[in-house]
Amino acid sequence: MTHSLHGVLVALATPFAADHSVDVPRLRELVERTIDGGVHGVVACGSTGEFSALSSEERRLVVETVVDQTAHRVPVVAQTGSTSTTEAIRLTQHAASAGADVVMPVAPFYEALSLEETKHYLRRVASSVSIPAMLYNLPAATGVDLGADTVAELVQQVENIRYVKNTTPDMAQAAQLIHYYGDLVGTFVGWDTLILSSLVAGSAGVMAGTANIIPAEIVAVYDAVQAGDLAEARQAWLRIYPLLDAALSVNYIAAVKIALTAAGFPAGSPREPFAALTGEEAERIADLAGALRPQPVA
Repeated sequence: MTHSLHGVLVALATPFAADHSVDVPRLRELVERTIDGGVHGVVACGSTGEFSALSSEERRLVVETVVDQTAHRVPVVAQTGSTSTTEAIRLTQHAASAGADVVMPVAPFYEALSLEETKHYLRRVASSVSIPAMLYNLPAATGVDLGADTVAELVQQVENIRYVKNTTPDMAQAAQLIHYYGDLVGTFVGWDTLILSSLVAGSAGVMAGTANIIPAEIVAVYDAVQAGDLAEARQAWLRIYPLLDAALSVNYIAAVKIALTAAGFPAGSPREPFAALTGEEAERIADLAGALRPQPVA
């Protein structure tokens, strides 16, 4: 399954109960919701999943729950990065033992490392397990940008690094990964408004938090591109683009939570220190998500 990771991967939100604990039953329902929507894989403890606000024990709980609920129907990617190499290795090895198909360690995200320090960290963490690993390029949070040549270097040095998630608005960088190194690494673009562009360019797939809200609609864009029907892909894209663009213009995590509620699937508020959207921002996101909600058949 893991050697051909492709398509639409949902960066799962983490539902929280009224007491701010992880809402495990609701998390299971969210996994079902997205698989029913046709996604090709699920991602536990990503940025949309608020991993930085979870304890290590909670991160293990989320990964175990997602693996169990998915039940091998689609691959599970577990984000396992930490500010400590030792803790990142612990989380990575736990994810592998829990049954995750791919691990995705983000680089430390407090004090920006040098590029050499970042590469050393990624080599150590990825090579601590035998299952495939996905690099997670998130320069806005880590302060280090993994360019296409750096990704290729790491892939050639560490046997189990097979994928990269490129979360930047730089389509030129994604294109370099796709066109120059597509034979070495599968590129997943993690910037929602670049979904159509990256798929047309030939990316292995996309990873999107908004797939929590509109999984079937994003999968429809992917399916149309794969079928070579660009007119259909564009038509599907034009319908959902306003929501994706709006989510990226505000606090993304809070936007996903508001939009999920508007779509009929309340998943709680963001966990502090993240704050919920209010006022006009919240209304705009809710209106856009509500407009995409399927209407009941009379």
